[in-house]
Amino acid sequence: MELPGALSPPWWLLLLLPSGLLLWARRRPPWDPRKCPADLTGKTVIVTGANSGIGKCVAMDLARRNARTILACRSRERGQAAVEEIRAATGNPAVVLRLLDTGSLASVRAFARAVLREEPRLDVLVNNAGVTGLPFTITSERLEQTFATNYLGPFLLTNLLLDLLKASAPSRVVNVSSFRHSVGTADSGFLTGQRHPGGYDAAYSSTKLMNLLFTAELARRLRGTGVTANALSPGVVSTSIMRHFSWAVRALFVLLRPFIKSAEQGAASTIFCAVSEEAEGVSGKYFDSSCRLALPSAPARDAALARKLWEASERLTGLTEGPRG
Repeated sequence: MELPGALSPPWWLLLLLPSGLLLWARRRPPWDPRKCPADLTGKTVIVTGANSGIGKCVAMDLARRNARTILACRSRERGQAAVEEIRAATGNPAVVLRLLDTGSLASVRAFARAVLREEPRLDVLVNNAGVTGLPFTITSERLEQTFATNYLGPFLLTNLLLDLLKASAPSRVVNVSSFRHSVGTADSGFLTGQRHPGGYDAAYSSTKLMNLLFTAELARRLRGTGVTANALSPGVVSTSIMRHFSWAVRALFVLLRPFIKSAEQGAASTIFCAVSEEAEGVSGKYFDSSCRLALPSAPARDAALARKLWEASERLTGLTEGPRG
């Protein structure tokens, strides 16, 4: 979250304490993954952005449940280190690395081709990879970097793997969103950089609103297939996602660290959507960081906006023919 430039002591300190106490009070969810007996023997899962933070904790949990666990990571070195750590911790040899950069549609297509060629089934797809704090950047594919990484890449990946998910039903798509979606704007012009939401915090919030709209429209299209799609907020979590922010914001999060969720705690709502009995058969919903059903913002519930965004995303990813932009 972007820190306003005017925020300085003593107001900074006055705001810090109550914020920290509130976050501390909300840091432990009522649903505990360790008490969930779900066994994923014979099932295959994909977790994007699984080399660190929430993604690695989710992959660790699913591997402990005996799933064939595919870590979809941008960095070979960090991804392989995570694979070895998870194998050693869980005793599960079926933990593998596949390279994926969700900010590149070419990378998404190559990853999906490999999965469809090599994997006979796919039971859970966790779209976790995300970035924040990046400057406004247009990629070689004429897309804005943050929107491509957080929204458009996962949109394409999910669509390319839908047939495999349907063939493996009952199966689940889990999209990691954020409570920050409530201040986002779903403008398809943001995807190509034709328009810009403002600072990088506004860009991040807007991608998370798009994740929710995508989830709602995907769930509508998947009715009757046995594939469910849900979105969640992990809450405020201490992870490396803040690495691109200014030193002031990073310093704030260091001070707040004792009061906010660890990556393991922040992974609970994602794991809940991926494996819990309570989420079985539930689709098109939004769960908060305590693993409870929550009502997202009014724009996130706008079915017409969801369809409009879907159609624009299909054109931009080449899933349907039409002019870009």
